[in-house]
Amino acid sequence: MLDQFFEEGVALGLAQAGAVSVLVLATVLVARRQGIHLERESSVAMVRGLVQIVVVGSVLVLLLRGPQWTSVLVLAGMMIAGATIAARRARGIPGAFSISLYGIAFGSGVVIAGMTFLGVIEAGISFLVPVGSMVIASAMRTSSLALDRFHSEVTGHTGEVETKLSLGVAPAAVVSPYVETAVTASLIPHIDSLSSLGIVWIPGLMAGMVLAGTDPVYAAVYQFAVIAMILGASGLTSLVTTLLIRQRAFSAAEQLVLRAEAG
Repeated sequence: MLDQFFEEGVALGLAQAGAVSVLVLATVLVARRQGIHLERESSVAMVRGLVQIVVVGSVLVLLLRGPQWTSVLVLAGMMIAGATIAARRARGIPGAFSISLYGIAFGSGVVIAGMTFLGVIEAGISFLVPVGSMVIASAMRTSSLALDRFHSEVTGHTGEVETKLSLGVAPAAVVSPYVETAVTASLIPHIDSLSSLGIVWIPGLMAGMVLAGTDPVYAAVYQFAVIAMILGASGLTSLVTTLLIRQRAFSAAEQLVLRAEAG
């Protein structure tokens, strides 16, 4: 219906974005009536998301005309931004930013570099940056989930942890079950995405390739490869993140320093 009132282009896009925003705000208002306050966070997220994606779209136009090495700088910037966002969700965790950055950089970096070397990801900026951004974004979400779950598990079992430490159990052994829980919980969304691929959802990459005239079977197989890359990067990110936070959870004297947030 909107296309009857707006011409194709920026005007139509803004109208579509406005319609979706109204839907989100309506959902937030319904949640508020139930005592769930998401107004500020949702509003800020929508405004930031719209501004950021428009800016990135404009920058990509310039990047496509630039040298190949600029894609490395763009992906590195995405990793830093991802670590910053993940760290905000990990309040109360010492060194959350550096932990997130190491986890995201290692997990997504290994996969992007390895798959580009093998030719799974095309080295051109127009392909490397979009696909790489999907891998980095998933690694960011995984890092955030892993940190949050590990923090919740440890602080929720503080008494049990400190009792085992007092009995001489090594810190790594004490929190081993919580590491496993954090890794598993952080990977569930990606495992479910891979399991439901083609049945519950058809990702945009595959749809775009088909619309561009690519063989549907090849597009389907390549989409599987991308989702599998995301799972692999997320797995590495989760492992590195939980191993690093496990070290930060204890002092040099093997005392628990990870505590629940006050209030």
